[in-house]
Amino acid sequence: MKGLLEDANYSIGLLDEGVNVGDVIDNYVYEHTLTGKNTFFVGDLGKLLKQHIHWQNVMAPIKPFYNIKCNSTPGVLEILAALGTGFACSSKAEMVLVQDLGISPENIIFTSPCKQASQIKYAAKIGVNTLTCDNELELKKIARTHPNAKLLLHIATEDINGDEEMNMKFGTTLKNCRHLMECAKELNVQIVGVKFHVSKTCKEPQVYKHAISDARCVFDMAEEFGFTMNMLDIGGGFTDYDLDLEEVNHVVSPLLDIYFPEESGVNVIAEPGCYYVSSAFTLAVNIIAKKGVQSDDPLLSKMEHSQDDEPVFMYYINDGVYGSFASKLSENLTTIPEVHKKYKEDEPLFVSSLWGPSCDELDQVVENCLLPELNVGDWLLFENMGSGTLGEQSVFNDFQRPPVYYIMSVSNWCEMQDAGFTSDTLMKNFFFVPSCIQLSPEDRFSVAA
Repeated sequence: MKGLLEDANYSIGLLDEGVNVGDVIDNYVYEHTLTGKNTFFVGDLGKLLKQHIHWQNVMAPIKPFYNIKCNSTPGVLEILAALGTGFACSSKAEMVLVQDLGISPENIIFTSPCKQASQIKYAAKIGVNTLTCDNELELKKIARTHPNAKLLLHIATEDINGDEEMNMKFGTTLKNCRHLMECAKELNVQIVGVKFHVSKTCKEPQVYKHAISDARCVFDMAEEFGFTMNMLDIGGGFTDYDLDLEEVNHVVSPLLDIYFPEESGVNVIAEPGCYYVSSAFTLAVNIIAKKGVQSDDPLLSKMEHSQDDEPVFMYYINDGVYGSFASKLSENLTTIPEVHKKYKEDEPLFVSSLWGPSCDELDQVVENCLLPELNVGDWLLFENMGSGTLGEQSVFNDFQRPPVYYIMSVSNWCEMQDAGFTSDTLMKNFFFVPSCIQLSPEDRFSVAA
């Protein structure tokens, strides 16, 4: 199987009004059961359109630069390119992806805080001039390898919880900004703006207030050195919850009016990632093994003990933390899977845990949940799986990256056309899925061969 980054030959199924995402999932569960029970993704690209429209309604005039490392599958990048977003790249590979889409270098920023010299040279070669920087050594490296670089000084945001170990971040202090400007002046490097980032786990209004106020201080400081500052990047960390974006805008908008009013000529951008893609993708996994555990088994030390000596089940699935659940190693997965097969509402539920196929003690996908008793061969569905590992090439113990099946409703497609969002490449990849859905192998809309 080819990696997702290697194969841009994909298709998008246009769903008739009588077809929904559940119908598509049912179809591919049936197909994968017949052909080997491999795990797979279904990506509803119409949700990207809805998220973009919501961004325009709530966050305008802040321009989104999509954070590619969240999900770099070709369907996602094609849709977002057609919608007119910019792109925030953290590597040469990501810059190559958006360059192949014909994205103007002015709409690409190189955001990695620790850049390889060879990748900085590549950015210079293709005309990607906007880079972020937060320390003197990185500044000197950029000065040596990218003569046309335009830097955004990445400033640190406030640690609201006072926990430096848990809130490790990149960014420099206001005091050090002056030193970096002195160095930039000596090295003849342009500084054109400021970047900060507020973690999605910390959306306290006070953090944004301090960050935007600090950014204004840096802008004022830059005037002393003769730099022309014209860009403010408020970073990422946006979730796909509607109220989250509205709450952020409620705090940010009046601050921008005070510190960076429209007449200042400062372009304000942001780097949303999971905001666009998280809810658009569902992962279907298959149970490959099952174990019943006694209540006194030491394996239950981290699980809720069952009552009345009810059985406790450990299920092993064909994907894990060394694959599509890689973010589980750094974040707690709170999504409880949906059982694909139909079961009675009054069917008993049992304490269960879900494990990946590696048989590694770290490969625990869900530590503790209540599920009906399942069998080997049953399917589980995980929603909100669009952000994290999709697009990366990864193989562990011969478990290949799952295929992705793209869909979009006809109404979403018409909405794109009415709004003037078009792409010649994208148009070639659509095909119609009628209400009597029966997809043959020739009709597959996957990114992997």
